[in-house]
Amino acid sequence: NRFCAASNNRTGFLCDDRATCVLASQVCDRVSNCRNGEDEQEKLCGDLPRSLPGYLVFRCSNPMYWIYADQRCNGMNDCGDCSDEMGSSAACPPCGSEWWSCSPVLYEYCSCVPRMLCRDGVQHCLSWSDEYIC
Repeated sequence: NRFCAASNNRTGFLCDDRATCVLASQVCDRVSNCRNGEDEQEKLCGDLPRSLPGYLVFRCSNPMYWIYADQRCNGMNDCGDCSDEMGSSAACPPCGSEWWSCSPVLYEYCSCVPRMLCRDGVQHCLSWSDEYIC
């Protein structure tokens, strides 16, 4: 089993050295992150996503799409339909302290927008709460 928890407790892939934990989204990205390059081997990357261990993959509600497991609950709409942020299978916690909860105008976000966008003179929430309350 090569499952490990990488930075911020995000899903990772354990290298042969049993010490290096590579983020799931860094597996099969054409950059060797493990010393021996095992994160880019053909048996792992030959038929994406089928060749990947299940813990590295999150299946979007549209069966045609998948993302790497560490992209689930990252605040961004990686699936295109927000199923990686709001779906029952995503099971994401509420917006963290770095985020403002609202119905975003931009489809880049799902149920939260980064607090750094608050009071920047640009509407990011349907209610304008990011400009007046946040």
